[in-house]
Amino acid sequence: MLLLSACGTAPQTQATQVTDAKAVVQAEGEHNDTDVMYLQMMVAHHEQGLEMVRLAEKSAKRDEVKTLAKAVDATQSDEVAMMKSWLTSWKQPTTVDHAPSAHADHGGLPATGPEEIAALRKAKGKAFETAFLNLFVAHQHNAVEMANLEAADGVNAEAKAFAERVKLSRTDQIKQMLTMINN
Repeated sequence: MLLLSACGTAPQTQATQVTDAKAVVQAEGEHNDTDVMYLQMMVAHHEQGLEMVRLAEKSAKRDEVKTLAKAVDATQSDEVAMMKSWLTSWKQPTTVDHAPSAHADHGGLPATGPEEIAALRKAKGKAFETAFLNLFVAHQHNAVEMANLEAADGVNAEAKAFAERVKLSRTDQIKQMLTMINN
């Protein structure tokens, strides 16, 4: 099991001031290192996912793949704004240190590398859809794994509830994409 550890943050208690009208949920109350690291990692993870789904919105041939990509784009764009708002209100950086050693204590940053994104950019037609779906299944699986870590070790009620929503929605997306791969 991967463990999140302290990466320079301390538990704090502070109300969240929402700056984005879409981010109406506040992450009030105590938060710990796990909450902060989870949100920082998820911001980076979502940004990678958004890059992939935006490629799918343009390059996929099947409507069902394009529809999935558009839905993920809308959802994860809003989630990034919300997570950044929470981190800002906690006076924490919204970005994560990408140095491999910075997160060794909790298994490192799950990431879709530049090589995979470059290969996805080059793929065309059915090969694009197959590559996208396989890559995005793995990507969303990483989101579920990170959500499990937050659920186990985080303390902020809203961050934990968000992690549970991520876990459920990404698990459903994985099931949906596996069906698409087999068609």
